[in-house]
Amino acid sequence: MRIPVLGMDPSLRNWGLAEAELCLITGELSTPFLSLVQPKDLEGKQVRQNSSDLYLAEQLAEPVMAAAKKAKAIFVEVPVGSKSARAMASYGVCVGVLGAVRALGIPLIEVTASETKKIFTGDKNATKRQMINAAAEFYPTANFPVHAGKIPDKAEHMADAIASIHSGVRTPMFQNLMRLFKEV
Repeated sequence: MRIPVLGMDPSLRNWGLAEAELCLITGELSTPFLSLVQPKDLEGKQVRQNSSDLYLAEQLAEPVMAAAKKAKAIFVEVPVGSKSARAMASYGVCVGVLGAVRALGIPLIEVTASETKKIFTGDKNATKRQMINAAAEFYPTANFPVHAGKIPDKAEHMADAIASIHSGVRTPMFQNLMRLFKEV
């Protein structure tokens, strides 16, 4: 039995998504379809910051919600607090979009950055490049962006979205969900 799953690496400027199918019998993940949501700022000299933030949130919510509605389980590297007021506003937008996704009733399995790095690369302190390289090695036919024959650093967010699936399927929460999926 295969179910559609979604991995997410939330960020205000670069929200990584990895859509795939997971076989509940073998644990095999299909080659993910990757996307990177990069919202644009409102233009103009008189744009208020709160109006701009709302516009960014809307641009994130639309593709994230569309992808989430296709999934039976969502794995997400939930952001943690921040050190500046501006970064905290970004954090708030991301958590707000995730709260809206959770309100859809789709199981949202939370993972941490260190556990995804450890499971995906064997190193809890893996670099962005190590995460990208691991993802490309696991899924050589995935639709990573390529520039001048190389996968660019911005693919880190898509690699982290894949890693969130790899990490999330090992959680007790998902193991319990898997039993329910198999019974249906």
